[in-house]
Amino acid sequence: MQPTNINKRIDTLDYLRGFALLGIILVNIPALMWIEPPKLANDIAYSRFLTLFVEGKFFIIFSFLFGIGFYLFISRAKVRGEKAYALFSRRLLILLLMGLVHFYFQPGEALTVYAFFGFVALPFYKMRKEINVIIGFILLAITAYFGLKILMPFPLILLGLAAGQYRLFENISMHQRKIMLVTIIMGCISIASWFYQWLYVPDAIVNIDNMTKDQLEAHSTNIEQFALIGLQFSPFASTFYMGTIILLLQSTLFQRLLAPLKAYGRMALTNYLGQTALILVIGHAFQLIGHLRYIESLWICLGIYVCQLLFSKLWLHFFRFGPMEWLWRMGTYWTVPPLRQSNKDSL
Repeated sequence: MQPTNINKRIDTLDYLRGFALLGIILVNIPALMWIEPPKLANDIAYSRFLTLFVEGKFFIIFSFLFGIGFYLFISRAKVRGEKAYALFSRRLLILLLMGLVHFYFQPGEALTVYAFFGFVALPFYKMRKEINVIIGFILLAITAYFGLKILMPFPLILLGLAAGQYRLFENISMHQRKIMLVTIIMGCISIASWFYQWLYVPDAIVNIDNMTKDQLEAHSTNIEQFALIGLQFSPFASTFYMGTIILLLQSTLFQRLLAPLKAYGRMALTNYLGQTALILVIGHAFQLIGHLRYIESLWICLGIYVCQLLFSKLWLHFFRFGPMEWLWRMGTYWTVPPLRQSNKDSL
C-alpha cells in the first residue's frame, strides 16, 4: 500500500522528532563535556534521573522514526516513478559521510549507525508487514535483554518500516483508541520497571577502599544492573512517551503549545548536528570542558533548546528546508532544490 498523499508531510512525525531531540542532547553532553561522575547530591539526583527516564529512551524513538521515514521515502519515490532504491541508497551514503565527519567530534554519534542499518534493512521493504513486525519484536527483545544498544536500531527500523506499511501515522484518528490502550499499558509497565530499577540504584557516595570484597561486588552489580534494567525496559517507556505525545496532539490546544517541536523536528538533522557544534563551541569558548558538573550541563541544554527552537521557527518561515536537510536532499537527487519558502509553502 502506498501513502495516501505523496507530497504531504505527516506533522506528527515532526513533533516526535523534535521531542526526541530534547532527550538526546541530555545524554550526549556529559561525554562531550568530559563530565566526571557525580559527587554532590543534586548532581547524583540528576544523573539518576537521566538513567531512569532519558538514557536509551529517546534514541529508540529516533530509530523507530528513521524506519518510518525509510518507508515513506521509498514509497513516495516509487509513486513518482523514480528509482527509489537507488535514491535511498544514495541518501544513506550521504548520511554515512555526514556521520563519519560527525564521529570525529562526537564518537557516540548515531548517523553512521542509521546509515549502516538502513542498508541492511533495504531488502525488508518488500517483506510482508507481519514478517517485519515479528522479526522486529524478536530482535528487539534479544538486543534489549542483553543490553546490546548498538544493535537495537536495526529491529527498531524494521518496526518503524512495519508501522509505515500499516499506515499507522497516516490514519491516527482511526487508531486513536488502540493507541490510547497501548499507551496506558506501556505506561503501567514503565512505572513498574522504574520501581524495579530503583531497587538496584547504586549508593550515592562510597569509599571503595573501606569495602569488603562482597560489598564491592554488590556495589558493582548494582551499577551494572541499574543501567541494564533501564535499557531492557526502555522500549516500553519510549512507546509510552510517543503514545502520550500522539494523544496530546489530537487536541488543537496541545498542537499549539507543542508547535515549536514541529519546526524543531523538521530540521532534525540540522539540529542534531547543531547540538554537538554548540556544546563544543560553548565548552571551548568558556573553558568548561572537564570543569562542568552534571546539573550545570542541564542549564546549557536548556539554553541550546531556546536557541535552536527559535532558530528553527525563524528559518522555516523563510526557507523550505533546514540547511543540512537541503544539502542532504541536493546530494540525494543530484539537483539543487529551491530553498526559499514560496507563498504556497507553510509549516
